Formats: sequence, structure tokens, C-alpha cells
Amino acid sequence: MVVHNERADRVFQALADATRRDILRRCGQEAASVSRLAEAYPMSFAAVQKHVAVLERAGLVSKRRSGREQLVSAVPEALREARRALDELEQTWRGRVDRMAGLLAEPPRRTQEGTDR
Repeated sequence: MVVHNERADRVFQALADATRRDILRRCGQEAASVSRLAEAYPMSFAAVQKHVAVLERAGLVSKRRSGREQLVSAVPEALREARRALDELEQTWRGRVDRMAGLLAEPPRRTQEGTDR
């Protein structure tokens, strides 16, 4: 059964794009206006706005008004939640790999016919 976590889905979809990851990195260092962010990319202001909107819907950034500008800041807690989700997946898979390694390390068992199994 697949368990859907809409917030986690939005976070990972947002992080799937290199431009959005870079915007998030920049906003994690200091709050930046959308217009200043747009200067860093070979795309239109509107395209950068759309990237910021995806990050905002995912809860990875927040915007606040400062005079005539909208400043974009990273929301560290959203990344911590994503990290926790990845850590849980890693634990699950490490457990499976460890169990498989244990099974492979066991000596072969003999069947009634005397062949290895």
C-alpha cells in the first residue's frame, strides 16, 4: 500500500528542479527579493516568480513585504522534515540490506537428498 504525504510530495517535487534548489540555497544564506533572484538566472522575472511560488507552496520558502519588495527567505523546518523522511527511508533500506547480508552469510542448508539449498 502506498502512503501519500502531500506535503512531502510537494517538497520533493519542488526540490527536483536545479533552479529551485539554487533559489533555496540563495535564500538560505540571506533573504532576497524576487527581482534580485531573477538577476542570477537566464530566464524571465515571471519564470523566477513561478519557481518561487512552487517553493512557497511546498513550504520551503516564505515571502514578506519590505517596502515595495517581496523578500524571500528559506524555511529551515521544511528541509528538516524532508531530511527526516529520507532518514526513515534509509533506515528501512539499511535494515533490508543487513538482513539480506545475514542470509547470504549463512552456510547453505542440506536437503534430505543431500544437495545444498
